[in-house]
Amino acid sequence: MRGMWHSMTTYFSEPQSMYYRFGEDQEQVLKVLAERYIGANAQADFVYRAFQHSGILQNEKGLYDLNLGKRFPDAPKDHISYAAALVWGDENRNLDVLVSCYGPVRFYFNNELIYRSTVIDEITPDATVKLGIDIQPGWNTVWLEMKNTPAGFGCQFGSDEGKVRILNVLAPFQERSGQAGWVFSEPVASGHAQPNLLAGQGESDLKWLPEVQWSASDRNKPALERIYGLLPGRHAYAWTHLNNRDISGGSVRLSGQSSGPLQIWLGGRPVAEVKQAGSFEVEVAASFGRNDLLVRSECQAGAGSWGFDLKASVGSESLPLELPQRVQGALDESWLYAGPFESGAEPELTDLMRLDRVYRTSAGHQGAEASSASAGAERTYWRLDRPDAFIRPYYENAMLSNKWTVGSVTNYGRWDYPLGVTVYGLLQAGRYMQRPDITCYAAEHVQACTQMYEYSLWDREQYGFPAINQQLIMLKMLDNCGSFGSAMLEAYSECKEPTFLPIADRIADFMLSRLERQADGAFYRTCAGEYAENTMWADDLYMSTPFLVRYARVTGKSEALDEAAKQFSLYRKYLFMPEYKIMSHVYDFKYEQATQIPWGRGNGWTLFSLTEVLEALPEDHPERPALIAFFNELCEGYAALQSESGLWHQVLNHSETYLEASCTAMFAYGFARGVRFGWFKNPGAYVKAAQRAWKGLVSSAIDRQGNVHGVCSGSRYAFTAEYYDQDLRTVTNDNHGIGIMMLAGTEVAKMERYLSERTAKSTASTVHSG
Repeated sequence: MRGMWHSMTTYFSEPQSMYYRFGEDQEQVLKVLAERYIGANAQADFVYRAFQHSGILQNEKGLYDLNLGKRFPDAPKDHISYAAALVWGDENRNLDVLVSCYGPVRFYFNNELIYRSTVIDEITPDATVKLGIDIQPGWNTVWLEMKNTPAGFGCQFGSDEGKVRILNVLAPFQERSGQAGWVFSEPVASGHAQPNLLAGQGESDLKWLPEVQWSASDRNKPALERIYGLLPGRHAYAWTHLNNRDISGGSVRLSGQSSGPLQIWLGGRPVAEVKQAGSFEVEVAASFGRNDLLVRSECQAGAGSWGFDLKASVGSESLPLELPQRVQGALDESWLYAGPFESGAEPELTDLMRLDRVYRTSAGHQGAEASSASAGAERTYWRLDRPDAFIRPYYENAMLSNKWTVGSVTNYGRWDYPLGVTVYGLLQAGRYMQRPDITCYAAEHVQACTQMYEYSLWDREQYGFPAINQQLIMLKMLDNCGSFGSAMLEAYSECKEPTFLPIADRIADFMLSRLERQADGAFYRTCAGEYAENTMWADDLYMSTPFLVRYARVTGKSEALDEAAKQFSLYRKYLFMPEYKIMSHVYDFKYEQATQIPWGRGNGWTLFSLTEVLEALPEDHPERPALIAFFNELCEGYAALQSESGLWHQVLNHSETYLEASCTAMFAYGFARGVRFGWFKNPGAYVKAAQRAWKGLVSSAIDRQGNVHGVCSGSRYAFTAEYYDQDLRTVTNDNHGIGIMMLAGTEVAKMERYLSERTAKSTASTVHSG
């Protein structure tokens, strides 16, 4: 459906509107909006998958680096290797992928030839080709054919803007079902047709790597020895779940063999200690159901092997041991392993048996954020009894298309900027309605990201590109941190999560010390070699200043608040359009001029953020008078351009462009706050404008099921209004709009309550004096 929204055209008939159902009752609308969002975005955890470190890794741009020249340095000229992967599609979506060739490449998607490299692609350094693929519901196949030449062998492959548009590939073939990553073949002299990637790999006569099974000699060794080798004095942990199905309450017998000292914990309690190699047997109490079972095994000096065997039983019945976390691709394995640890590098027991920790293996290594390869090698995570195979958490909830279309999959646990304002909207709506279930949901979304922060850093060190928290870890621009970072600090009042503040410190350091600035100190985007090179965006006032305001509030560091105020004065100099008293979307330093296109949501971000700064600025702050005046200028300009419907146009001063919902919500939010905080010289007109905007939203942008319509998709920028009107389509339930609808409703309700209470006080005072 095309995203045009001219005049009073809506996406639903009048009886389907929120206004038809509830009128302008903000609390009822907020309840439906919040509950619809939460119902559509269940608290789904990350998906854990087996991944082999010896497989294909990603580079810092998120491209899979299939440099086969390094893997097969002795491959004969003109020999061919293949790489294959599966991509799951929950729904139809389009994705732009990039291919950068080392040598000749052919790329097939769902058995269709999508790309055949040219000689220019193959010999031009850093040449990259962008291709669009249509992912279908179900399994999609990726097949790369790569030929060895003296110039190179292989390619880089992945999604455009990989930290935003995530492309998770899974291994093909039944033997690797559920495992993450590519398979690739040893070079062969002649070409091969694509096999059935959903069948067994034995149906193909190619030799596929990485090896998924241990060699015959390794299979004869105990598990810890084949995983780590013989390392006298080192120790490792093994973790499983004992599933006690016995209802009689009888004791559980743990028995087996060990090559050396062993300690055993059940349900967090120490239950057995084996001091020397040999057999063991112990009776323990175990609750019905799943019980954490942890084993510490030490490799003894002079021992000919390292490992243990353990079985559990009640009477004559064996009890199953199961993986403590569902791991796709783990097949029939039942233990996770962590190690090998040097003496003195003993993890705290309370930090074991959990998946949001990495563990120091060396007593001398300190610091969670060490980024060197050696530091990464001195930490470890849980792995499987398979060649070089670790478990990795993957964010596999919402998959976003190039047009930011969001389908029926959940957004829970993702760190990105539209979800920052969504979380903020949930927090404010939940507080206003006194609904702790809503605020708790929002805070736990943030916690799902931050509690895995240390792991995410380690994941990047090990694999080149993180599988989760991509934007936070690959921190390069304000979009990556400011919006969600602000929501994180807003959630800090709901839960004093210890991971929030260290991450906030990192974001603040990026903004205040490392972010690109013009000579006058204004934030801008360098983006070397990209379309947005050397530009300043009105959006970035939202991506920076609300975070800085909250960081100052939480930490007491007033310089962050000073910086936020300063940025508004600087941005006004570059982007303000005095003839309309509104903001241009972008200033392009390549041309030394603003685009003079006042995109609605860019202006909405500006007003939204200015209210956040004004609320926090002390009365005697030197920037306050100028910013109050700027606020009044902007509101005067916006109010003059409000349409009869109560909504604003996609390009504010182009009435032929469609009416857009997210900017309307932000103007209602800004006006309502201006009234409530007393920033207007003449507030009456803005009370009416905010109410008209809210009525317009509930009449034509929010349907009675709480779906949000008419929200512009994520924008680039242009010097023409036509781009914003014709190329940026509206998206139903886009995260750029859901949260701000809740914020607008909350603020309009607060404004009306404020006016009602003020009037009541005035009336009471008059009666009393009379």
